[in-house]
Amino acid sequence: MSFGHNGRHRSDDEFERLLRELSRFFQGRNLWTPLAAVVAGVLLLWGAVGLFYTVQPDEEAVVLRLGRYVGTKGPGLQFKLPYGVDRVYKLQTQQILQEEFGFRTTQTHRQVGASNRKPSLLAESLMLTGDLNIADVAWVVQYQISDPYKFLFATNDPQKNIRDVSEAIIRRVVGDRLVNAVFERTGMASESRLLIQEILDQYDLGIRVIAIEFQDVLPPESVRPSFNEVNAARQELEKLINQAEARYNKVIPEARGRAEQTVAQAEGRAQAIVNQARGEADKFNSMLAEYRRAPAVTRERLYLETMEALFERVKKITIVDPAVKGVLPVFGPEGLSGQRATRREN
Repeated sequence: MSFGHNGRHRSDDEFERLLRELSRFFQGRNLWTPLAAVVAGVLLLWGAVGLFYTVQPDEEAVVLRLGRYVGTKGPGLQFKLPYGVDRVYKLQTQQILQEEFGFRTTQTHRQVGASNRKPSLLAESLMLTGDLNIADVAWVVQYQISDPYKFLFATNDPQKNIRDVSEAIIRRVVGDRLVNAVFERTGMASESRLLIQEILDQYDLGIRVIAIEFQDVLPPESVRPSFNEVNAARQELEKLINQAEARYNKVIPEARGRAEQTVAQAEGRAQAIVNQARGEADKFNSMLAEYRRAPAVTRERLYLETMEALFERVKKITIVDPAVKGVLPVFGPEGLSGQRATRREN
């Protein structure tokens, strides 16, 4: 704002008049002593209040003194220098934090697996597998703050670093697997957690990864019906293969068992025949030795034993001799055994 020459003179006169009135008001008055007392009291009260602070059981406090890190304090009542010399930053280090990918949890529902998800969520979850298929993967990274100082000052945005590292590692893990292995999720969570923790340790962010949880691993919405049909066909194929293997495992062992049983029986029969032949040969050799020592006696004994064996089979015998008048019964219906029994009774 600009003023004319007369305007500047009028404003200067008003200012000088105000100064003279203030000078007359404070003339003879000593206000510095009570003002100093009030200021000193306020400063002392402010300093007393700022001497102590409380750290909750689930918290840790990072203390900076004139901008320089001096330590991390645990739960309880702690001391610090007042007047802004010490600055305290509290973090909940016992709380498990999490970052969600491919969905967002709200107070009403979880927006995951829905066809109307935002493009930003689809950009997070759609991934290329090792066999050049596309999978829709939603997961959660759970972590804790292991070093509050590093979490606060090692990076400008630790949450963004966690999200970037997690997404890169999950895409790497998914890209190393075939699409069916991705849907089965076998070993993906443990491998992802180790890889993410390794990268975060290299960045020295003061973060400990607790767990990786895969919420939904599905084919994209547009091809999901076709993919379900393919899966149904594969399951039917696996069912038929399992049935054939079950039948095979039942029939083949039975056939092998019967074959082994037949072979064992044949071997046993062969061994029995060999043993019998050897026994008969030994018997013949012993008889031959007796025959050579006493031919006549042995011949008679063999004849009698042979006839006895033959008569054992006959129940009745009659000798017809033209020189004998009538029939000569050698023994009756009882047979030779009956005759012997009768003779023994007599």
